[in-house]
Amino acid sequence: MASSGKSELVVLANRLPVRKVDTGPSGDQWATSPGGLVSALAPILRERGGSWVGWPGDTGEAPKPFTHDGIRNVPVGLTSGELEAFYYGFCNRTIWPLFHDAVRPPEFHRRWWWPYVEMNSRFASAAAKRLSEDGTAWVHDYQLMLAPQMIRMKKPGARIGFFLHIPWPPEELFAQIPWRRQIVEGLLAADVVGFQTKLAAINFARAARRLTEATGSDSELRYRGRKVLVRAFPISIDTERYEQLAESETVLERVLSLREMLGPERRVILGVDRLDYTKGIDVRLRSFEELLSRGTVSASNTVFVQVAVPSREQVDEYTHERESIERVVGRINGAFTEPGRVPVHYLYRSLPVEELVAYYLLADVLMVTPYRDGMNLVAKEYVASRRDGSGVLVLSEFAGAANELRGSLLVNPHDIDGMAQALEAALHLPKAEVGKRMSALRRVVRRHSVFNWADAFLKAVAA
Repeated sequence: MASSGKSELVVLANRLPVRKVDTGPSGDQWATSPGGLVSALAPILRERGGSWVGWPGDTGEAPKPFTHDGIRNVPVGLTSGELEAFYYGFCNRTIWPLFHDAVRPPEFHRRWWWPYVEMNSRFASAAAKRLSEDGTAWVHDYQLMLAPQMIRMKKPGARIGFFLHIPWPPEELFAQIPWRRQIVEGLLAADVVGFQTKLAAINFARAARRLTEATGSDSELRYRGRKVLVRAFPISIDTERYEQLAESETVLERVLSLREMLGPERRVILGVDRLDYTKGIDVRLRSFEELLSRGTVSASNTVFVQVAVPSREQVDEYTHERESIERVVGRINGAFTEPGRVPVHYLYRSLPVEELVAYYLLADVLMVTPYRDGMNLVAKEYVASRRDGSGVLVLSEFAGAANELRGSLLVNPHDIDGMAQALEAALHLPKAEVGKRMSALRRVVRRHSVFNWADAFLKAVAA
């Protein structure tokens, strides 16, 4: 860190890399949050003496900046009204559905837009105070698409990168948003605008050329005398961590325990998702229901375990999605349960990573079938955990991971018959074919970890 107290690298993300935990009589303490992004960036921030700007997770006045585990945390506060309009409103009812192919109709409200502008300004100002004149700001995700331009105005000599973790929609969909030009101009202030897939990068470049005076190609734009690199940087996972967990005694003991509870003779199909209407959980379950109806599988020989992690419960669409999924689960279990054998086990909760890896090792088939997903790291976690080369991945062709994980069985998540057919094929693939496919998947995942991803992005920004 420079003597002025400024940082060479400042990360901006919606959330800080820490969360409050209740430690009993001593009060709340900060603990490092789990997740690949934090794991990847923490060593870089420690090495460079960097700062992380983000929301601490509750409303009211923000705590003062503090250091935790070698990283300077710079909290940004939100009032309850700002949280409602900025996060639950504009981010989750305008941007989220629009950028996921309008799976649900997006809502466009001015009363949500202006808090979005205000919060981006607040994040950008906090970052600029920490950033050295020629330092690097790395802005993350759809909550902060205006921040690059706001930082550029305050720190014209800085290097700025932006990475979008969700898809960027086709230009005819993006064009619906009333504030389309402002959003694109916000991103064009970055030196590098990164996406999960090449298609998303192309969609953005086309929107930029249509809506602003930007010129150039799908991979490099010229805008107001500056070069803007537009590229795909597919994110990955901490592969080694999942491989090590898959070998741990605690996890292996849990696998044996789960297998005994579910039935050692039964094949296990697994779904792991944040409960979100983009994930296609209900249609996935209906494809399993189709196999049960045909008699292809039964509760005595096959079980479906669906883990649904609670998410955005204050948003009506998510409450309705949970109710819809639970109705499907109830219908299937009501129709196909046999004595001592329930066909679907539904877990509406978060699982510790050790428990999650135990389920990965238990599953003969993992179904990852979103209608649209930026990447989907669950698919890569499953592959990294399957050290013995077993297991079959059924993957939506509309997940970003489908571009890399070609050894999976690709499906159209809108096609119940096609998904049922792929699931049946997955359950009956010859062992040699299973091993061949998983070997190919593991080569891809092992070759490119989340640390490679972070390094490649920052090198591009520095170039």
